[in-house]
Amino acid sequence: MSFASHTSSARRRLLAAGVALAAGFAGFAGVAGSAFAQGGYPTKPITMIVPFSAGGTTDILARIVGLQLSKVLGQPVVIDNRPGAGGNIGAALAAKAPGDGYTLFMGTIGTHAINQSLYAKLPYDPVKDFAPITRVAMVPNVVVVNPKVPVQNVKELIAYVKANPDKLSFGSSGSGSSMHLSGELFNSMTGLHIQHIPYKGSAPAVNDLLGNQIGLMFDNLPSSYPHIKAGQLRALAVTSAKRSPALPNVPTVAEAGVPGYEATSWFALYATGGTPQPIVDRLNAEVVKILQKPEVQKQLAEQGAEAHPEKPADLANFMKSETAKWSKVVKSSGATVG
Repeated sequence: MSFASHTSSARRRLLAAGVALAAGFAGFAGVAGSAFAQGGYPTKPITMIVPFSAGGTTDILARIVGLQLSKVLGQPVVIDNRPGAGGNIGAALAAKAPGDGYTLFMGTIGTHAINQSLYAKLPYDPVKDFAPITRVAMVPNVVVVNPKVPVQNVKELIAYVKANPDKLSFGSSGSGSSMHLSGELFNSMTGLHIQHIPYKGSAPAVNDLLGNQIGLMFDNLPSSYPHIKAGQLRALAVTSAKRSPALPNVPTVAEAGVPGYEATSWFALYATGGTPQPIVDRLNAEVVKILQKPEVQKQLAEQGAEAHPEKPADLANFMKSETAKWSKVVKSSGATVG
């Protein structure tokens, strides 16, 4: 599968759509009496909190789902970016919201599987404070370097870092994010000590990577893909178990010289804790339908993501297994955040 060449323009359209969502959907006034609204929900705009900055993968996926959800609910879905602390700031804000279905949260592998092992104390409970709706997408990370870094593949990267131990650092969307832990897992499995530089989202980290302020990222594929295709970044490997259809000629990290390495990011939609089950079930049904639409699957594929609709109970069970997996990675890597 090849990506459409208009990925960057598609991202701009999604960001513009988010502005339109926030401004309100006057045209939806007549839709409020739709079949979906017969139970009294929703009767006002819904806020979807995104715990990372605009332009990153979490934000892109939230805008795709939010735009579609606003159409079927007959109410605006307003994207509220609250970046910082590896997603903890946004998650804590969502956790304090009433459990009424009017606050949704685009969670990540970081906020709902990694952070509770990485941070000494979380300002939220990823299980008790959230009601799972569905996983939205699975996304591989990609090992990318600024073209000025003199390496062409993973083996050369390892050799370069060993020869220049203080010359290279890697950026991420924040401490505890999948990008951070992907890098820490790489450090652990290769015996390297590449310094981690946390940012308040993928977009500002990528900007510094493009400017050669940092040399390396284990970035979510969607935010780096346009720059890879434009020749502004060099892709060395993908972190998933299998090659990405988006970059079929780019090997996995395991293929490229680190056997057994695997780290895949995921993104999931949550309501706040205490949300009535009928509302959770309605949201699950609608978002699952959205993720099954060919046009939405195409949009996700253009971002390097694979749709993953499921039942709330399936997401809850998946979270348990991921939490256990990444707890071991955090412990073995020695990564901690106060």
